[in-house]
Amino acid sequence: MMEYTPKDYSHLLGLPGLSDALLNNHFTLYQGYVTNTNTLQKLLAEAEPNSPAYNELKRRFGWEWNGMRLHELYFENMAKENNTASEQMSAALEKSFGSFENWRTDFLATGAMRGIGWVILVQDEETGSLFNTWINEHDLGHLTGTKPLLVMDVFEHAFMLDYGIKRADYLTVFMNAIDWTVVEKRFA
Repeated sequence: MMEYTPKDYSHLLGLPGLSDALLNNHFTLYQGYVTNTNTLQKLLAEAEPNSPAYNELKRRFGWEWNGMRLHELYFENMAKENNTASEQMSAALEKSFGSFENWRTDFLATGAMRGIGWVILVQDEETGSLFNTWINEHDLGHLTGTKPLLVMDVFEHAFMLDYGIKRADYLTVFMNAIDWTVVEKRFA
């Protein structure tokens, strides 16, 4: 059984537009997903297969695992330095969305939807097409056969401490913090 260790994202402290208090709270939340993933692995190893307890642990594992991984993808695709998408990435977005600006508009519109969740730019591994998708809960809404390229957390904990209910202000900050080099590595 693999024991997972929380990754250190403290290099994001000082990120323009997000307070250190918000980021530290977010890092702590992420560390909880790692802890719970490890705990559930141990409990599953000890549980009687097909028992009600085992079944509930299996259901919960997906929530904790995806919470851990989505936060890692999210923190990893942000940087303090503003950079831009490469010509190759821009061309791929243009092919799927008509233009980079159309992609951006759709990504932001998805992030502005009412509710909690995640906005993820994914790539269909079969066709190469790109989609902006909404994941309502960690364990619901993932598109099978796609890989995440860019992940944005739109649960309230990602912005309310700094922006209250002004989600649009957070969306702007996030767009300015995208680390396109990470997105492009995932795309390659």
